[in-house]
Amino acid sequence: MNRRNFLNNSALLGGGLFLNDNYLDKARPAFAVPANFSLHIFATNWGFPGSVDAFCAQAKEAGYDGVEVWLPTAEKDQEALFAALEKHQLSHGFLAAGGNRFFDKHQSQFEASVEAAVKHRPAFINCHSGRDYFTFEQNQRLIDFTTQVSESSGIPVYHETHRGRMLFAAHIARDFLQAVPSLEVTLDISHWCNVHESLLQDQEESVQLVLERTGHVHSRIGHAESPQVTDPRAPEWTEAVNAHWAWWDQVVEHRIDQGKPLTMTTEFGPPHYLAVVPYTQQPLADQWDINVHMMKQWRERYTPD
Repeated sequence: MNRRNFLNNSALLGGGLFLNDNYLDKARPAFAVPANFSLHIFATNWGFPGSVDAFCAQAKEAGYDGVEVWLPTAEKDQEALFAALEKHQLSHGFLAAGGNRFFDKHQSQFEASVEAAVKHRPAFINCHSGRDYFTFEQNQRLIDFTTQVSESSGIPVYHETHRGRMLFAAHIARDFLQAVPSLEVTLDISHWCNVHESLLQDQEESVQLVLERTGHVHSRIGHAESPQVTDPRAPEWTEAVNAHWAWWDQVVEHRIDQGKPLTMTTEFGPPHYLAVVPYTQQPLADQWDINVHMMKQWRERYTPD
């Protein structure tokens, strides 16, 4: 590219030509969305710079139904969170996890995290479950625990398809899904695109199984080299964007057929999930705007007919 073309392209980008929300096709799915289908969309506070009250206020103003956050450990922080949720009339989902690299300690942390979340009656609990290097049997013990918790509490407990965790890859998740009929997942399929360095064209059997067992979605868009595109509104990501919508359409259709609700969190992350300019560390896009864009796309696509 010569200098003149570079400058012309830079001017177009700066003018927002490629950031037009109407660039991508917003067609409705091929199936009818019935009036009784329930979709609730949650905001993430990951990367939010302000207070919990400011976050909840901004989420409510943007049109979210609730927030997905980690339960604070300090009592005063819990009080601040629940005060903000009540003030702004938002529901909540919690994340849960263990962090220790040794299984026994990890299991204790994981179970304590889930049990603490249950006490506050969230809409769902999304688990960063186990480790990719734990044995199948060890990770299954965590699933069995959450199955018992979910059955006794009535709260859906999901296990996320996340790098570094038990469901880090499509073929590994398939083994767990086949072995544990009660297992339901949080689908963050962007991770698998990165792990398998593809849009999963060669993982069809595993992908189809996980789509049938998805109860919660993280609507981040990944590609072969990263779990997050720079901006889903940019035309260079059309193939990846369309692939994710095709997967999400199937999730929604499965939930409709099953007569079950669906929850979703817009989870494009901050730097360094979000790409930055070298040296300045200036983000290439606005995280909050991208997530609101995703929320609006989901609303438009899956509003009942």
